[in-house]
Amino acid sequence: MTTTAQQPLNSGFGAASTAEEVIKGIDLTGKVAIVTGGYSGIGLETARVLRAAGAEIVVPARDVERARTALKAVPGAEVEYLDLLDPASIDTFAEKFLASGRPLHLLVNNAGIMATPLARDARGYEAQFAINHLGHFQLTTRLWPALVAAKGARVVVLSSRGIRFAGVDFDDLNFEHRTYEPFLAYGQSKTANALFAVEVDRRGKKDGIRAFAVHPGLIIDTGLVKHIDPAMLQAAGALDSAGEPIRDPERQMKTVQQGAATTVWAATSPRLDGLGGVYCENVDITPLVTPENEAAWATGDTIPGVLPRAVDPEAATRLWEVSERLIA
Repeated sequence: MTTTAQQPLNSGFGAASTAEEVIKGIDLTGKVAIVTGGYSGIGLETARVLRAAGAEIVVPARDVERARTALKAVPGAEVEYLDLLDPASIDTFAEKFLASGRPLHLLVNNAGIMATPLARDARGYEAQFAINHLGHFQLTTRLWPALVAAKGARVVVLSSRGIRFAGVDFDDLNFEHRTYEPFLAYGQSKTANALFAVEVDRRGKKDGIRAFAVHPGLIIDTGLVKHIDPAMLQAAGALDSAGEPIRDPERQMKTVQQGAATTVWAATSPRLDGLGGVYCENVDITPLVTPENEAAWATGDTIPGVLPRAVDPEAATRLWEVSERLIA
């Protein structure tokens, strides 16, 4: 198996760094950013910080009114309708943005769901794969002309340490033949996210488009964990006995502000100029998980790293080709 070059940069930041800290001194005036899921959790913090640095912000949202209410904290942010489970709405959103004539400098594929009960979209595709990967695949490819027009764009794809639960099962993407397990489906979708960044970068770098996958950390106080039993989170050491989130950045248990930091760094840091196709966490490129530390990495939360299968260029190319067929 080949992999991307996962060489840490010693960025000067770390697990406890916040989005505001990593963007300090960076001026985004004249830049345009789209942030999916940019009206709650780390997506909202990402949108807020990018906007404060001068970027124009567009937030696609399935619940437009909820988004507008949340984004009162982000003056000037635009809200447009988009449902990642509805291909027609993705095309409509992209067509409207392209018609505006604006280049797209930053595309942050942040929205997602986690460990949900089995659900399918109208095409029969499993919902976690459809929302977390396929919807963002369609959005990114439809917006490609605007990314090219930026003459220097970045695509940031939110992945997760959930890659440990599963790779991409190309023989049964939609759980038609195997038993559905919420975390297995989540792991597959997050591995797909990481692979997508690899292939976006390979295809886009000749046109100035670079891509990065990001693990933001475990941020309990967002809507992402609503389908997970609190008792399971307590058993995992993520909640205390009173049901409150435990904060321990070195164990990936972060605040929203810390969780948005790696996304914002990947989207804006000059240290990443000329780089791409890599997986990042704790505000740096993270190393590959080696065979000798894979067991400790998978069962713990203090060892950084990405599994080779999540940054395998051959699998990334195959996933792109399969995804093209699925959204055709």
